[in-house]
Amino acid sequence: MARRSPLLHPPPDRVGSRAGWQLGLASAAVLLGAADTYVVVLVLPNMMGGVGLSLDHLQQATPIISGFLLGYVAMLPLVGRLSDNHGRTPALVGCLATFALGSALTAGAHTLATVVVGRTIQGLGGGGLVPVTLALVADLWPAPRRGLPLGVVGAVQELGSVVGPLYGALVVALAGWRAIFWINLPLGAALAAGLVVTSRRPSRGAMAVDASSPAPSLQGGSAHPDAGLERGRPDVLGGVLAGLAVAGGVLFLAAPAALATSVTWGRLYEPLAGGRWAGVSTPLALGTVGLAFAFAAWELVAPVLVRRPEPSPVPGVPTSPGPGRRQPRVRPRVWVRPRVRVRPLIPLRELPAAIRSSDITGAILLGGVLACIIVAFATADPGRQILASQARVVLPIAAALAGLFVWREIHCRTPLVDFRAFSARPAYGSILTNLAVGAALMAALVDIPIFARVTRFPNSQLDAALVLVRFLAAVPVGAVLGGAACRGLSRRAPRGGLANPAVTGVGMALAAAMFVIMTTWSDATLGAQLAPGFPLHASDLVLVGAGLGFGVAIAPVNAAMLGSVRPQLHGVASALVVVARSIGMLVGLSVLTAVGLHRFFAAETHIGSPLRLCPATPANCQAYQAAISRAVLSELHTIFLGAAVCAALAAVLGAALLGGEALEPG
Repeated sequence: MARRSPLLHPPPDRVGSRAGWQLGLASAAVLLGAADTYVVVLVLPNMMGGVGLSLDHLQQATPIISGFLLGYVAMLPLVGRLSDNHGRTPALVGCLATFALGSALTAGAHTLATVVVGRTIQGLGGGGLVPVTLALVADLWPAPRRGLPLGVVGAVQELGSVVGPLYGALVVALAGWRAIFWINLPLGAALAAGLVVTSRRPSRGAMAVDASSPAPSLQGGSAHPDAGLERGRPDVLGGVLAGLAVAGGVLFLAAPAALATSVTWGRLYEPLAGGRWAGVSTPLALGTVGLAFAFAAWELVAPVLVRRPEPSPVPGVPTSPGPGRRQPRVRPRVWVRPRVRVRPLIPLRELPAAIRSSDITGAILLGGVLACIIVAFATADPGRQILASQARVVLPIAAALAGLFVWREIHCRTPLVDFRAFSARPAYGSILTNLAVGAALMAALVDIPIFARVTRFPNSQLDAALVLVRFLAAVPVGAVLGGAACRGLSRRAPRGGLANPAVTGVGMALAAAMFVIMTTWSDATLGAQLAPGFPLHASDLVLVGAGLGFGVAIAPVNAAMLGSVRPQLHGVASALVVVARSIGMLVGLSVLTAVGLHRFFAAETHIGSPLRLCPATPANCQAYQAAISRAVLSELHTIFLGAAVCAALAAVLGAALLGGEALEPG
């Protein structure tokens, strides 16, 4: 019997340990991207001052947020497909590199346009971290055991909404807003290096292989196709060129005063040309570009992979019969001695094949559709309209692009979204459920701080924002509980057919009930204690309950999608779930806010003017202020009711559509 090589078939504990490290590093990358998403809300006034905008020009600064969101949403399906075709680790490393590049541009920006470009590039990188990590979970754990790790990823993603503002406030107090983005560079590099190290399979320069045994890749898929082969010597020259190019780019963008004003080193920042090219014609900028081109050229000429191995017989094993003897039936063993060369850091020779296999055209069309939807809703004046004035132009364009996208996906050999692959009920059910979840979630994120500012903390935006922390802190806890519940129910229900709909229905029903309670809140609710001297308030329990409900639904929705599609589509499937939630948040924010403001204006028409209510003191009319506060509360109650309807719809959709047997064997 052929002996099982420990290198081709590592022990289960080693596999589990490697999977844990990979999940931990990928989750840390998700946390980094999520925290950076929410930190901008806190430091936006500081960023506006850094690029010469005053607070009364807030509308001009909205592209800082919407640019990130556009890049985030547009990149999701493409990076999912890239990870399906070329591996999870390369996709994660590429996303981290893109995220770091955007961070560097944002940190060194002195104009609004540069900040928007940097934030958009950040969104392109950050948008791929969540779906690729979810697909990584599907690769490393079988369907019945995915609930808990999926819950961990969801919890980490939501934890970023809590950590981001606190982390941003600390960094801004110590070093300014630019430091938030500079820190992303070493953090991203460390995470990328860790992912590369933990994803490498065990290998040696020479290892014994049974020549009669099947190829490792055919033995249940437990070994990597490159197992047993050298991956190549480290690309030292490529690393040096890349490091110098990155260092030059950072120094060019940061322009430290100690260097820029130095008599000697300041010459690196003196432009060699005038006009609009003066800023990029400095010796430092030109040298950085030259190093980048040298790095790209080296990566193209460096050998991509190892050469074909040359076997040689093992001493002591007969290879030919003796005189007068029959041919012995011996399974010869050979030593694999590959000739190794340098493996480039970035295999640029494989880039054309990656582009051809990833449907870039489909990604551009889908990104155009999403961009039109964002423009139609995000640029509207919610006080007067649901859709922006330019919606009459951009929505027909979106419809045309959507038609082209569908036609492209039907006729493309390697479509970005294979509609037939997502025809299973849990697959499209996950998308529909997350649309409703996103609409309800955005109402909580935006309107709970507004309620706190209007009622209890009229003079402190920070205290009003901290009220939302009760809700946000409960979401990651609920995500872990939801994942554990899915895993527990999967052991009792055949193939987990009842776990996902049951957990989703319970979680979103809880969130809907909490929103209904919010519709009864008054201006004294946030200050009402459960008991005299007791630190908790009744509103705290409602906020925590709502957060737990949203968190509980994260893992089962993702698990239902991943369990109903082929493993080769896990990346794009995870991306579609996140896209659905993002679109739900955008549309839900615009629609619910417009409906709520309509209620406010309707109530305002019945309020008399301060001159009529307080003829003696119209400038300080308490009756008028109280009436306006009641109108605002009426507006918020309407929004909370709409969020309750969306959450209840998500509960019904999840309970009705997420059930069914997993496509993959347990």
